[in-house]
Amino acid sequence: MQSIPTKQKIFALADVNSMYASCEQIFNPKLRDKPVVVLSNNDGCVIAQSKEAKALLEIYMCRPWFELKEEAAKLGVIALSSNYELYADMSNRFVQVLSQFTPRIEVYSIDESFLEMTGINKDLTVYGQEIKNTVKQWIGLPICVGFGHSKTLAKLANHIAKKQVNFNGVCDLSSMTENEVDTLMEKLSVSKVWGVGRKMEEKLNRLGINNVLRLKRADPKRIRDEFNVVLERTVKELNGDSHLEIEETFLEAKQIMSSRSFGKRIDALNELEEAVSYHASNACERLRQQNLFANAITVFIQNSPFDKAPYHGPIYTFGLPSPTNNTMQIAKAAIWAVRKIFKAGIYFQKAGVMLSELVPQAGQQMDIFGYNSDNEKSQLLMKTMDEINKKFPNNRFKLASEGTKKTWVMNRDLKSPNYTTDWKDLPTTINHSRL
Repeated sequence: MQSIPTKQKIFALADVNSMYASCEQIFNPKLRDKPVVVLSNNDGCVIAQSKEAKALLEIYMCRPWFELKEEAAKLGVIALSSNYELYADMSNRFVQVLSQFTPRIEVYSIDESFLEMTGINKDLTVYGQEIKNTVKQWIGLPICVGFGHSKTLAKLANHIAKKQVNFNGVCDLSSMTENEVDTLMEKLSVSKVWGVGRKMEEKLNRLGINNVLRLKRADPKRIRDEFNVVLERTVKELNGDSHLEIEETFLEAKQIMSSRSFGKRIDALNELEEAVSYHASNACERLRQQNLFANAITVFIQNSPFDKAPYHGPIYTFGLPSPTNNTMQIAKAAIWAVRKIFKAGIYFQKAGVMLSELVPQAGQQMDIFGYNSDNEKSQLLMKTMDEINKKFPNNRFKLASEGTKKTWVMNRDLKSPNYTTDWKDLPTTINHSRL
């Protein structure tokens, strides 16, 4: 019996243009068509730029803000602190809109999602424009969409859609002839391929592979011998042979970390204890969201490697008697650890807590000494805490050990309002005058 040929797969990648800056421009009309940059924790470095800012000076990206502040002011650049609450909420809304167009979505990052398009019998360029326009109309975010017979090609198509204005934000490589695709690939450096970093690009260039087309035509076996099986798979994907499927479920975490730089240097043990307790509580909340339990804790504190004083960054890792996701138990253990590694006379810049050796609830092995003897009562308490914090996120139910003043929290002096997650920050004329 003759086998029926399998229909070639089609993937799409929808990517928000300048995600952080775009979110800011949506809710503050004064920022639209203006050069906007978003800064990292403690307003340290530039981590995002609007298209207007990119047109002024590309090298803003990842540069320390204090070096650029004076020059940026002359150019009319507007700087904002990172508003992670706003960006996360807008990302969720972005995915919800995309779900109207396909039942299979893989959230790849805060601003990118892969979509399974196999079997959708439509002109994909037209469909891509519909996706783009719907996202813009419903939530205000500008996006580009790329289509291809593999995820690697979809990612490449998205790059083309974003950089070449004649595509109007949508590029469908799956509908082009091989010659048309090759012509586009020949004009792109090999660094534009998903997964090809700077060092790999340099090695590929030494082998004469300096554009995407040459990588596509490379011998997969030689690529595997010279590099690895991952790049071999990439070559096959560039030829339309799909090896990466849509991942609709998140892989189980191997570790969970909560860490943040301080708004000011601190040298007092009690302030470090508050910070470590806060991070332990934050990590535990994320742990419970994934229905996981931790067997081990790592606590670290450090001063800045750029300080004149010698670098001091002790780390302490230890196992627990049995797995737990109880905030009080883990915070108590983290405070005990920070007391062991604390050293007087050091001005610390950062602290963090990492939970590891994670297991699902069914994988717990209880100890015989009763460390989790009140597990049922503990789980009920943690569930209640999480429900309260979800309902009242700005009046967080927290441990007393986290402190109340929190003089160590990171600086976000230029932060915009939480337009979509806080009633008092709903967009109004008054809100806009704050910037």
